[in-house]
Amino acid sequence: MAWRGSTDAKDRIFAALVYLIPLYSAIPFGTDLFQQFPFLRVILIPLQPLALIYGLIPFGNLVVFFVLFLAVVRNEKIPHFIRFNTMQAILVDIALSLLSVLFFRIIGPGILPSLITVTIFNVIFTVVLAACIYSIVQSAMGRYAEIPAISEAVYTQVP
Repeated sequence: MAWRGSTDAKDRIFAALVYLIPLYSAIPFGTDLFQQFPFLRVILIPLQPLALIYGLIPFGNLVVFFVLFLAVVRNEKIPHFIRFNTMQAILVDIALSLLSVLFFRIIGPGILPSLITVTIFNVIFTVVLAACIYSIVQSAMGRYAEIPAISEAVYTQVP
């Protein structure tokens, strides 16, 4: 749904690239899948520059969040297509951060049986991977990626 104007190639590329952020945040949930299916590690290759940024800058993920939110999402000079996709990637990343806090800090290892924990982690990683791939493909084609519940929240934040 590209009803807010046409998108050029650089808009499509930038809109697709922001979905690497939630994909990077989902890696801790996919460790068991990476061990069981080594070919999935190819997903990690495009995430290396982001890992470098997060590793070099103290609180790198927080810095990236504020830069994207303040300089991209709230900047009305940037096309709506880029702002929409950036906000959607941020919301997916926030959801993952909340899940990380829940499972790695509050519940902690050993509380839930291992099989249940691995299954939940695999589902979380698979859903985020599918959502990111879908959004990257849609963005590359110049279409708005409609993710249920998240897209509605994005439309309220990005006028």
